[in-house]
Formats: sequence, structure tokens, C-alpha cells
Amino acid sequence: MRKLLFPALLILALIVTACGGGNNKSSKSETFTYESETGPVEVPVNPQRVVSLSGFTGNLMHLGVPVVGADIWSKSAVQFAEKLKDVEEASEENLEKLIELDPDLIVALSTAKNLDKIREIAPTVTYTWGALDIFDMHIEIGKAVNKEKEAREWVESFRKRLDEAEAKIKAKIGEDATVTVIEVYDKSIYVFGNNWARGTELLYQEMELGMPEKVKEQALEAGYYALSPEVLPEFVGDYLIISKYSNADTSFQDTETYKNIPAVKNGRVLEMTGEGASFSDPFTLEMQLDLFEEFFLNSP
Repeated sequence: MRKLLFPALLILALIVTACGGGNNKSSKSETFTYESETGPVEVPVNPQRVVSLSGFTGNLMHLGVPVVGADIWSKSAVQFAEKLKDVEEASEENLEKLIELDPDLIVALSTAKNLDKIREIAPTVTYTWGALDIFDMHIEIGKAVNKEKEAREWVESFRKRLDEAEAKIKAKIGEDATVTVIEVYDKSIYVFGNNWARGTELLYQEMELGMPEKVKEQALEAGYYALSPEVLPEFVGDYLIISKYSNADTSFQDTETYKNIPAVKNGRVLEMTGEGASFSDPFTLEMQLDLFEEFFLNSP
């Protein structure tokens, strides 16, 4: 039944679009060619109904693009809670819902399911996660929604703020101090390299803070590494940052093994909410930099 339902709904949506249906439709008639990583895509000059099926929802919202549908991870992020409270949940698997949202642009990951069918619903731009650094990614999304100038202005401004933060932080903790970033999700503990969100790009790539040797060995190339609480002390540097999900099993923090880690004993631990920590958009980066500045500059 569902196989028959999708073509029928798609035809109906196309008929409604052809017949008019609201003032927002006028924006669909003006398009330009965006050179995406998969080739040229005709996208609206002024998109008014964008669906984000990816981790780039914050980038789109920061650029002032109207988002009418967003993935569940974006909807669950604490920093987007207010902004997305009236935005519908969208999924690469729920094609009927995508048709109902009537998007004029869809942004998705290159690994998304059903891309051939999704492209039939609206112009679709995909990105490969990690193919670009956090700033080039924001600029690239800006190009897709005709807001490259705004994207570049934010990058330039934020880079200046980062330079200032780096100077202050290094003056406080020293040039050789090391930082470890872990995440606790359900019953698992992960340690991260320098390009797996959770603030790692800011800490390691941009501010060039030190990474413990054990983290370099196990997580730098792979991006992340799962570990047991028993070996955690081997991975923790002078400072520890913990991304903690609400469902996390944090019983390891009650053990003597954890309590005897020097960073823990010295009060050099920052805990941040896991829901939303995996994004690298301007809203998230600004929030994380605020946390890092306060943490490092006020740590013992």
C-alpha cells in the first residue's frame, strides 16, 4: 500500500505546486545553479521552506533561512530547543512527511537513504560529513542558500574571537597543557580526536591546545575511540571535558579510579550536555567557546 501511496502523493504535490498555492511559491521561480559536491543543482535564490535532514540545521538557521523540517538530532539539541519548537520533525525515511512539508530546498548528508526519491520532491543538496572544516562548511552552506557573504562575515568575526580566546587561555593554563574530550552515552565512553565535534575542532585545530599522547595514538586518526572506565586515567590530560547525555551511565565517576585522576582531583573537569554537542554550526560553536573560556580561565 505504501509503495502505491508515495507516487500518488508526489503527483498530487506536483499538481498543487503547478496551480499556485500561496505567496511563498513565487520564490521557487527564481533559481540559480549551485555547484554541489555531486554536481550542479538548481536551487531557489531565496529559499522559504527548507528541510534539514542533516547536522547542518544550525548553519541554516544562523543564516536566517526558514527551516520547516529538521532531523530528530537537531530537534533534540538543547541549543536549538526554542528555535525548533514549532518546526516539524523530518526524516529521510518518511517521504510522505517530506511531501507534506512542501520544501523548496532539502539539505541532507551524502549518506542519507532514499536520495533518489528525495530529489524528486525538491532540489536537494548533500554534503559529506567531515569533507570540509567547520568554517569552510558554513561558507559552503551559505553558497547553497545564496548567503555566502553573511557566512564569510561570521567566520571572519568568530576567528578573531577565537584568536583572542586562545591567547587568554594559553596565558592562564600554559602552552604545554593538555586537554581530553570524552563523551558518555548510555553505557559507553568515547574519547575524541581533533575533528569529531564536541568542541574538538575549537580546542585542537583552532586554539591548538595539547592532546595527550594516548589520545593521539588511539583517536586522532580514527576520530574517536571507545574505552573502559578502568583505562580512562591513561587518556586524561591536565584538563577533562565530558560531553554527557541524559541517558548516560555515569557510575564510573563514583569510582576511586576516576576520583584519583589528577584532573579530577584538581577540579579541572568541565561537563556539558551531550544532546547537541555533536554539531559544529555557529550557534553551537559560540556556545561551546563561551563554556571553554569560562572553564579554563576560572579553573584552579
